[in-house]
Amino acid sequence: MEAVTQGNIFVIEDFIAMTIGILVYFIGRDLNSRIDFLRTYNIPEPVTGGVLASLVSLGIFLVFDLQIQYELETRDTLLIFFFTAIGLNARISDLLNGGKALITLLGLTLGYIVLQDVIGVLMARLIGQPDAMGILTGSAALIGGHGTAIAWAPEIAERFNLPNAMEIGVAAATLGLVMASLLGGPIAKILLSRYNLSGDMERRPVVGLPVETRDEEQINHISLMRVILTLHISIILGFILNEVIAAMGLKLPLFVACLLVAIVLSNSVPRFFPNIGWPARTRALAVVSDFSLGLFIAMSLMGMQLWSLVDLAGPLLILLATQAFATIVFILFVLFPLMGRDYMAVVLSAGFAGFSLGATPTAIANMTAVTKSHGPAPVAFIILPLVGAFFVDITNAFVIQFFLTL
Repeated sequence: MEAVTQGNIFVIEDFIAMTIGILVYFIGRDLNSRIDFLRTYNIPEPVTGGVLASLVSLGIFLVFDLQIQYELETRDTLLIFFFTAIGLNARISDLLNGGKALITLLGLTLGYIVLQDVIGVLMARLIGQPDAMGILTGSAALIGGHGTAIAWAPEIAERFNLPNAMEIGVAAATLGLVMASLLGGPIAKILLSRYNLSGDMERRPVVGLPVETRDEEQINHISLMRVILTLHISIILGFILNEVIAAMGLKLPLFVACLLVAIVLSNSVPRFFPNIGWPARTRALAVVSDFSLGLFIAMSLMGMQLWSLVDLAGPLLILLATQAFATIVFILFVLFPLMGRDYMAVVLSAGFAGFSLGATPTAIANMTAVTKSHGPAPVAFIILPLVGAFFVDITNAFVIQFFLTL
């Protein structure tokens, strides 16, 4: 374990980088507990800490002309763990029981993934930027979030000679998260006022999906080892599947194959072996998943080389402002009418703003803010997370790959 200086570049070894990432996460958690703004706009702890750490690195560069770089092999492994865990939690039966609203929202979401990339590419060309930057600031960073942007950035950087692709993608995802938090409530207010809608305040509020855990379930070394074993088996099979897909001429990030394998396993193994103790939707899996995502984002953001974005600040803001405007128009004139123009459609509109520009947790936060003031919409809290957690990452990967081949 060592840090190596190469000219004006200070390289920090992977194990130390992971340790710093954990520290950065806790710094972000402490700041969120102290600053109301960060909590109000649902800024995740690793985003807070990671952005702060990247700003410190920028300060060191500006003062000492020293670039801090991290080796991030562990971060890449955490990404695979997280997406595989998403696959293990997915149930096809839940999707089938969602009904017409689920199918409609799914169709609109999948269509908007394509539209987001079309807008990104066309706008990038209009302002004289490469198409790849339009894709990065499209579905890769917005609907896809930090994980997808970071997963695709190395390939985009290599194929399209865009060395700061990682910084562009992460910056777009971070700014998208902020926009997502700010737009959901105002959109809902416009729709509620225009159509004079409200919910039933007498009904019990529902926030998120129910946690399906047994009272006697405990998190111990056995449950954690069971989760890790299941994840490892899924990842090994996912690696094999990814090699098969690559041999067929289709190159996808490894996490997509692992996600697919996990979905298949989680919807088949428990049926044939009901007593196997499958770890899907358990607290132990949630702990591993949350740890993987939190540390993954912290390590990714703290490694942003912001000094490489100076020349792209203007184009980046133009591209993201265009995407925000397009999202508002799409929600008001397409999604809300097709979802039924009722109160649930309002709640889903607020959620879609959070989801299409930020992440599923942002969508849940937007919907919660609306329902606390105007009444619950339990179906909305079921179908939107299902769409976000099940189909989007897979579809987005194929859409991004399609646009990159054009």
